[in-house]
Amino acid sequence: MGAPTPTARGVPLGRWLGDGFRTLINFAENPTVSLWEKSVQPPGLDGGDAVETTTMHNVNYRTMSSRFLKTMTESSVMAAYDPQVYDQLVALINVETTITVHMPNGGSLAFFGFLRTFEPAEHVEGTQPEATCTFTPTNVDPADGTEAAPVYTAPGTGT
Repeated sequence: MGAPTPTARGVPLGRWLGDGFRTLINFAENPTVSLWEKSVQPPGLDGGDAVETTTMHNVNYRTMSSRFLKTMTESSVMAAYDPQVYDQLVALINVETTITVHMPNGGSLAFFGFLRTFEPAEHVEGTQPEATCTFTPTNVDPADGTEAAPVYTAPGTGT
């Protein structure tokens, strides 16, 4: 029987983001869609629930294992919009394409996915109309149906 051995914390590599400004998102199908980002939530990663591995041979603890596959979580954008965006979004919604999140440090995260929802907020006098768009990563190349991981491009090495 083994016991876990503590590991010392090392110094993180890279540089943390100091401000969320300027984060932008675009679709390969329509890079100039009439949305003006006000806040962007990039996709996250989720390993899924643990796999239960407890048997009648366990003595003190329930045991679990991690899953093998990972999920990219949905992302969203809250944006100002031009009403003409309805025509643009009819052509974009549920279309699998490359979605790119442009990070404040100049890097970018590109992934295959689709625009799932466009939900305008109520219009109120004295406030700018806004809408929330939700994007679902598919991790599938729409050209050939193969599995495709997201690609992070560091600042200064691409678009």
